[in-house]
Amino acid sequence: MAFELRWGIISTGRIAMEFVKDLLVDPASRDVTDVAHKVVAVGSRSTESAQKFIDAYINGDNNVKAYGSYAEVFADKNVDAVYIGTPHTLHYENAVEALNAGKHVLCEKATTSNAAETKSLIKLAKEKKLFFMEALWTRFHPLTLELKKIAEEGTLGDPVVLHADLSADFHIEDKPLNHRMLDPKLGGGALLDLGPYPMFWAMLALYEHPSNKNARPTSVTGSILKSTITDVDASTSWTVNFTEHLKAQAILSCSMIAQTAHFGAVIRYKKGNIKVATPIFRPPSFTVEYFDGPGGNVVREETRSFSYVGGGWHFEADEVARCIKAGKIESDLWTHEKTIIIMETFDEVRRQGKYVLPEGVEKVDRVQ
Repeated sequence: MAFELRWGIISTGRIAMEFVKDLLVDPASRDVTDVAHKVVAVGSRSTESAQKFIDAYINGDNNVKAYGSYAEVFADKNVDAVYIGTPHTLHYENAVEALNAGKHVLCEKATTSNAAETKSLIKLAKEKKLFFMEALWTRFHPLTLELKKIAEEGTLGDPVVLHADLSADFHIEDKPLNHRMLDPKLGGGALLDLGPYPMFWAMLALYEHPSNKNARPTSVTGSILKSTITDVDASTSWTVNFTEHLKAQAILSCSMIAQTAHFGAVIRYKKGNIKVATPIFRPPSFTVEYFDGPGGNVVREETRSFSYVGGGWHFEADEVARCIKAGKIESDLWTHEKTIIIMETFDEVRRQGKYVLPEGVEKVDRVQ
């Protein structure tokens, strides 16, 4: 019998919709037989909003509870795990409440407003012996797992330079000031919304590479171009160096005022390249270029393409279910430490770029 994880959904926005639609996909379509998923509760700002979400995306299932508050979802004894899809700056308080109610948590990225909040949540989850994970869904895609095998089996040598970009023109000049991309109170701007994906590829290709020996980044340098509308970042770039064991650098960028770069993500090794197709959050393929020697010419190319039923969010849900089934409080594939490194990097980029969130937004002081 498959282990069935019962989910409570917090927020009824687009990301929550995508996640829930994937929870309803038959696990057999992706050759999964050990775990399954069931949505048992949806929380929104009103019962009517939650019910509309259920009617639209969960086939109007009368067994799914519609709640007009998040607290009611947390209190529901039938909920095993909570998916948090609210704006960044609400993640901390939502997750604290869920954990204190005894619920496992899958929390959307950016995990919180700063690293101190993330560390506080992880500490609480450990104290409660509850599972907690950042919803970095790309880490669990079949493409990512296959790319990692090729990157680390030795033929390409060590990584040297990685370029990754995720951008989108949000037409912010036409958006209200309280739009999530423009409002500093919601952690608006490109970095916290789009930045986790370029940073993910740096973590996968450089931090996770065996030659790095789990060494943290040795330096971070960031640059922010502020929006002319509100005091959020419109375009941000940052470099992350790994020099303790590797001699490698990630060159990363994101923008909410331009289309994404055509190259997506490119990982350059001593003996070849891996080119990841766009969009880098859900790439359909990657191409491996093999050199005839270190720094030589391309002598062979191989392209791997991937397809599956659903949008790809179900793979992270499967990981959550497997971890909870096994009694784990964190994933071996996307650990607490990786999430902390990302948030510390973003803190430093914002510090260097002088992007300060409004007073009261950050619930745990960054100096702690």
